[in-house]
Amino acid sequence: MLGIRDGALSVDEVFAAIGDHAAGGSTIFVGTVRDQDHGKPVTRLSYSAHPSAEDELRRVAEKVAADFPVTALAAVHRIGDLRLGDIAVIVAVACPHRGEAFEASRRLIDDLKSEVPIWKNQLFADGSAEWVGACE
Repeated sequence: MLGIRDGALSVDEVFAAIGDHAAGGSTIFVGTVRDQDHGKPVTRLSYSAHPSAEDELRRVAEKVAADFPVTALAAVHRIGDLRLGDIAVIVAVACPHRGEAFEASRRLIDDLKSEVPIWKNQLFADGSAEWVGACE
């Protein structure tokens, strides 16, 4: 399961997508909208994605699956307007052992953030805004 979505994300759906009896370890990372950044209160944010974002997400996922003994993998990122506490991104990985699952999951979220063209516009309580060039 890989995707860029404009609606709410489901941890249950992602967890179900990586279910595999060959996996001894599964990890799920859930990124949510926090109430501050750089010491400034955040009121909301909006994510935008380049039309190639889903293709780039697939490329990143395929690289992780090639580098680790992944039995199942999922990654979904939300776009559009999000409020405090909303889920922005979920990545999940299943591997034969827990250590591999942790390493693969960390690599998946880090590469997603640095390589998939998704941008965040944070709106602060003081009325200012900031564009962030990689998703968080």
